[in-house]
Amino acid sequence: MRGHLFSIAALLLTACAGTMESTEPTPDRLAGTQWQLVDIQYMDDTVLKPDAAGKYALRFDNNGSVSIKADCNMLGGSYTYTSPSGLEFGPLRSTMAFCGEKSLYSRFTKDMPFVRSFVIKDGNLHLALMADGGIYQFSPLP
Repeated sequence: MRGHLFSIAALLLTACAGTMESTEPTPDRLAGTQWQLVDIQYMDDTVLKPDAAGKYALRFDNNGSVSIKADCNMLGGSYTYTSPSGLEFGPLRSTMAFCGEKSLYSRFTKDMPFVRSFVIKDGNLHLALMADGGIYQFSPLP
């Protein structure tokens, strides 16, 4: 498991390192995409998985806004894409329903402000938390 995390982390670092400046705007690679959570992998080898498909999802709109389904709650706000693989979420507003003891909602609200980069590998989206905190893995939603 740890080897897989390190390879994803290495990909993210490589993607963020040393790119040439371009005068043309780079299209937002995430705009118009939707993803559902596969798992959360923390660097202490903790792996958390949703208890049902589709309970946790991201939708990146074409106008720089993001909608997040986190169990029984919805979060919304803005995101900033920086070429080639930088990603940061702005302040996220959220509904505040109690989703149950095993919900991953509190993880989402705690971790999303610390997302700094992403990579799309083998068709899946991997969001990296700052300081090698962990990786959120998502698969595409139809």
